[in-house]
Amino acid sequence: MSTVTEPETQPAADALATRGPSHHPLVRTIKHDINVKPFIVIWEVTRACQLVCKHCRADAQHTPDPRQLTTDQGKALLDELASYEAPRPLVVFTGGDAFERRDLAELVRYGTGLGLNVSLSPSVTPLMTPALLAELRDAGGRAMSVSLDGATAETHDAFRGFAGTFEATLRAAKWITDAGFRLQVNSTFTKGNIHEAPALLKTVLEMGAFMFYTFLLVPTGRGADLQALSPDEREDVMHWLHDVSDRIAIKTTEAPQYRRIAIERDRAREAGEPLQPRGELYHYLTEETTRLLGAHAERPRPPRPPMAVNSGSGFAFIDHIGDVYPNGFLPVHCGNVTQQRFSEIYRDSPVFQALRRPQEFEGKCGVCEFNLLCGGSRSTAYALTGNYLASDPTCAYVPPAWAVREAASAAV
Repeated sequence: MSTVTEPETQPAADALATRGPSHHPLVRTIKHDINVKPFIVIWEVTRACQLVCKHCRADAQHTPDPRQLTTDQGKALLDELASYEAPRPLVVFTGGDAFERRDLAELVRYGTGLGLNVSLSPSVTPLMTPALLAELRDAGGRAMSVSLDGATAETHDAFRGFAGTFEATLRAAKWITDAGFRLQVNSTFTKGNIHEAPALLKTVLEMGAFMFYTFLLVPTGRGADLQALSPDEREDVMHWLHDVSDRIAIKTTEAPQYRRIAIERDRAREAGEPLQPRGELYHYLTEETTRLLGAHAERPRPPRPPMAVNSGSGFAFIDHIGDVYPNGFLPVHCGNVTQQRFSEIYRDSPVFQALRRPQEFEGKCGVCEFNLLCGGSRSTAYALTGNYLASDPTCAYVPPAWAVREAASAAV
């Protein structure tokens, strides 16, 4: 997962104005041409990590890969990202555990010296110390995330593979904010922990986080062994997240349908119509949130509009050895930055180009009126079907055009 501080965006591009629901002020789109330049680049600076997280997309690796990008290669990559015209892509250093790199502060200082907005997404291990956090903040790092995957030590520590990680994460959060970083808390939701979500939200608020970054599990890597939420459960969770978005900024990953839900809810509000009935999980989450935090936010904030960025479409991932993918959870190799310029891979890769044409996706995603602003989770489509252009099997929404097509097929 990642941490970002976002530059200015616009509600929706004029070119989408004729597509009805694909043009809406509650969903932000990128001002620049995302066919040429990404909005955000995640760099896995190392695969090494001392934790063994159950949901991780990567294999546990306690020592750095000897092939990982060197300091000089990393600086060359940052040079290229800084060569884009402003606004330059946001850059997130992740892992593995980014703190496993001894040259991390040097790389952060180099990137920010080039004018890049650099954030960090490390693991909470003994490598995280107040001294290192102060050094990274002095180097120009602006935001940092920690992961919290349960409201109790039992749940979170089971996720992370080590006892004591829950308490260490709460302690690390204070160190991060004390150092002057903006804190983001990342949480993965599965069937096993979703009922702790309201209590987890309460903890996140108490940690002083500016953003609650929620990840609806993609069954890939070690996460394939966990129980992902059903399509209807995902809808319930996203509606609940929208409800609580006046308490803290909400960001979803691998759940682009949250953008559709924001639009549907706004339409219902403007029309004075009730929302469609929700399921048992939604009602549980709502009631538990009210019990823990009250029915309404004490100091409500305007909900953060979700952003129309998707795998390969404004988003790119570079792994520890320089291989480029549309997303860290979408393992379709598109090139390597030691052999080809990143800008060429992002712009010219047939995979990236196909991901930027959601009207050509297969199944109901291809005909969905929200596909330019949603597009479904490409990582989940790939994990469950083997085809990154397939319809997202975890989406419960049935587009009218798809319903008409299915009805016509059934009548034949």
